[in-house]
Amino acid sequence: MPNRGTSAVSVTITRNFGMRPVARARPGRVAGSETLLSLLRQSFPVGMTGNVVESIDGVSATPGTRWFLFVNGSASGIGSAKARTVVHPGDKIWWDLHNDTATQSIPAVVGSFPEPFIHGVGGKRFPVTLECASNVTTACNTVANALERVGIPAARQLIGTGSGTSTLGIVVGAWNEVQGEIAALLIEHGPSSGGVYARFAGRHYGTLELLDARGDVVRRLGAGAGLVAATGNIKSVPTWFVTGTDPAGVSAAAAALTPGRLSDHLALAVQGTQDLSVPLP
Repeated sequence: MPNRGTSAVSVTITRNFGMRPVARARPGRVAGSETLLSLLRQSFPVGMTGNVVESIDGVSATPGTRWFLFVNGSASGIGSAKARTVVHPGDKIWWDLHNDTATQSIPAVVGSFPEPFIHGVGGKRFPVTLECASNVTTACNTVANALERVGIPAARQLIGTGSGTSTLGIVVGAWNEVQGEIAALLIEHGPSSGGVYARFAGRHYGTLELLDARGDVVRRLGAGAGLVAATGNIKSVPTWFVTGTDPAGVSAAAAALTPGRLSDHLALAVQGTQDLSVPLP
């Protein structure tokens, strides 16, 4: 039978958008009253100013940086009082210290895959929908197989039919096919809107622009470029995108939907065999 994961909890500490590991802890099963903050303090030395986490395991925030907190790939406050939220079984907790110049809000990240598809958001599991463009059948099958390997069934539907606010949606297709999705508009408006440091541009969205921590374009990818990214807002669960400049790019992105390749990445751009964590340095 496929493995649906474990109720054990993990805590990951990184810096620079996940690019530099700091520490990891696996406290295992935790008490029902444990909070994100109390678990952090149990696992590592923590320095705070008021309700704000300033340092973890000897790594301190400096001007222009802050600790961002994600639980199962969804934002859970920025080192704030939300860290007092109760820990749920299976939670993958990720604290990352990084520059907040381009945005102070990153709604969702892909680096905790296969979460949130196994244990959900806020302790609640959601049905998963897979919206696929008609010309990326192979990539759609690849994504469905990746979900099946971790025991997650997904209901397939055509792009544009909408997954709603009560399901976790994965949208698969070239950007010119998926950019009409409501969540896609957040990505198009840049990191300050969707928290994703990449965007598509040019004729038929045939260029994938990769941004740095300031939100500036530092690299452009063309044919065959793919992107795995997630975004959302406080009123809905995240929407994931497995997309690209063209069907070949979508296939490259779909192949990257594995825990090993996505681990600790806010979003992942791919070109051929090259994985590029965004934002770029």
